[in-house]
Formats: sequence, C-alpha cells, structure tokens
Amino acid sequence: MKYDFTTVMDRHNMDAIAVDGLSEDGTGSPAKPKEGFDIIPMWVADMNFPTVPTVQEEIIKRTQHPAFGYFKPREEYFQSIIDWQTKRNGVEGLTKEAIGYENGVLGGVLSALKAFACPGDPVLLHSPTYIGFTGAIGSNGYKMIHSPLKKDAEGIWRMDYEDMDAKIKEHHIHVAVFCSPHNPCGRVWERWEIEKAMEVYKANNCVVISDEIWSDLILEGHHHIPTQSVSEDARNRTIAMYAPSKTFNLAGLVGSYHIIYNSYLRDRVLAASEKSHYNSMNVLSMYALIGAYRPEGYQWVDELRQTLTGNVTYACDFIKEHFPGVTLSRPQGTYMLFLDCEEWCKEHGKTIDEVLKAGWDVGVAWQDGRPFFAEYGIRVNLALPLERVKEAFARIREYVFVS
Repeated sequence: MKYDFTTVMDRHNMDAIAVDGLSEDGTGSPAKPKEGFDIIPMWVADMNFPTVPTVQEEIIKRTQHPAFGYFKPREEYFQSIIDWQTKRNGVEGLTKEAIGYENGVLGGVLSALKAFACPGDPVLLHSPTYIGFTGAIGSNGYKMIHSPLKKDAEGIWRMDYEDMDAKIKEHHIHVAVFCSPHNPCGRVWERWEIEKAMEVYKANNCVVISDEIWSDLILEGHHHIPTQSVSEDARNRTIAMYAPSKTFNLAGLVGSYHIIYNSYLRDRVLAASEKSHYNSMNVLSMYALIGAYRPEGYQWVDELRQTLTGNVTYACDFIKEHFPGVTLSRPQGTYMLFLDCEEWCKEHGKTIDEVLKAGWDVGVAWQDGRPFFAEYGIRVNLALPLERVKEAFARIREYVFVS
C-alpha cells in the first residue's frame, strides 16, 4: 500500500476526545483504564489513522496567505464534489446548484426537519438508531417513531416495509430520516431495498432526509447506491447529506454538504438553515475537502477500505470462534461493529453494565449500545491499525467474555 494504516498514532494531547475525553468514573464517557493498561480507543466514531496528506497540503498552502476574511466557496469546491460523486457513486447530472454547505450532517438533518415539520411532529426512523439522531431530533422537540430493522435467516438486517407503512399511516408522518449505509448496523442497502423503501415513502407523501455520510466507507464486495438515484421520484423527494469528514477523519474541521435536486425542497432547506447565520463554511474546511477529493484521495480511500475490510473480517471471525453467546451481523459498510450480548449476559448472570466496565477497566474503550435502542448492545470502532484491534480482542477474551 502507498499509505500508512499500520503505524499506531499517538493522539494524546492532540484534541482527541477518543483518548483525552475519558472520565474518572465512567460518567458520560468510558472510564480511564486500570493501572497497567493503555487506552485502545474504540468508542468515538473517528479513525485512528492519519488522513490523506493532500488535506494538510491544501490547508498549509492556504494558511501561507495571512488574510482570512469573508469569502465565497471556490468553483473548485463544487467541481471537486461533482467529480467525486460522479466517479465514486455513478451520479449523473449533478450541478453546482444542487450542492449546499452544511456545518454538519446532523445540522443539515435538523434544517431539513425545520423546513418540513414542526416540534411535536412525528418523524420515522429505523432502529437501532444512530445516537446522534436520538439526541438531536429528540432534543429539538420532534417525536421519533421507530420502525425496527429485523434480521433475516442469514442474520442480515432488513427493513420491515409493512411496519414502515403502518407506522407512517398511524402517526400521520410526512418526514422520514433514512440512513444509508445504516449506522450502527453497517447495512449497505441493495438497490431493490432502497427502491422498495422509497415506494413506501412515495405512497405516503413523505419527504426523505437521507444521511449518507458513511457512503465512502463500503467494505469490499459491496457498493453504495445513492438514494436519489433509484428513481426520478426519489431524486425529487430526497434531501441527501454527505461529508468528507467521516471518510477522511476531518470531523474537527467541520464541513458537510447536501445534495438537493428539487428546487422547492432546496429553497425550503436553505431558508431554514440560513436564518440563524450559523451555517457558514470555514475557509480551511473548504480547502480540506478540495485536498481530500484530489486524485490521491481516491487511492487513499481504496486502501482504507481494504484495511477496514481486513479488520472487520478478523474481528468477526474472532468473535465467532471465541465468544459464544455474543452475536452480530457482519457489517457491509462503516468501521463499526454492533454486538448483541444478550445471550452471553443471561447465560453468565452478568449485566451489560458489568460487561462494558470490564472492557473499560482493561483499556478497551467501547460504546454502550443502549442509546442506540439495543438493550444488550455494544458498538465497537475498528478504524485502528490491525495490531491494536488484535490487542483489544485479546484483552476482551482474557478479561471480559470469560466463564
């Protein structure tokens, strides 16, 4: 590989919540490990890999000019997005007019909700549900209606279309939040699945807000299908959210974007997002995107996907071999595992709190799955060098899932 995904990067004292945000007692974040164990950060959904060097190159080049006043996005910014979406996702007909800046995907989701729903209105989501949706949508006063995903005979998460339709009708829902690929389950939806979901939304006249922030991080053997691409109606019904931040580990720079083809939807979303004057691009985040979407970024992401695929394969095989009673559906995208520990906990008389703490005590900083609406769930970040993934699972085997 051209790029380095094996060196263990020291993130201490470099503004990383993943390693510097641990608490003394486990309140609000994983607790610091016991003496003798270092932290293996597997909770915050960012990566423990250095980003593609062209990001730093573009930022450094821009900072060499000493003025950072008001500005407008460069044409290169929009063209970089158009080229990326065309080459990576097969998008056709994307123009500058359909692209708009968002401070973050969650902020974009809320702007879209404000444009088409009022506080107290119901919103359809699938569960397990991304914790960011739970916090942002709920705290802004919207009523979350969950349509649970179900595992099929092969253990693959599937949408329940009949349940979706019934919930929409029962609660008179007109806005749905769709997650593709799905977080935290890691499903990369097939075209027919998205088509069927969009038919449900169309039949019930729902505006669809599609969070596609994970769309670049697809594991080998799978392919992302943009929600807007499955039909002309989907193209005109959907507000799609994207970002280089998850792909290139740029969350601290802030910078996402929407793609909205329908001018009516777009005008409403822009009206909602611009009223606060908060949704303004940072000049360095613009150059970060331009640097990420340079040709080097294409190769970097391809190598990252190979690395993540290897990490996921190792972890899933290890769990299957060594942790009877711990189940999971092998993710097809993202770098997160979502463990179901119910059988193991009940068999061994343990609570999920005890399991989580046993991991935190030995430096495995993983994430409680209950805020994602999974009673015995644990979410695990695998975006680390394989050496660290192996060390984490060795500790889990020795100190956590033991008889």
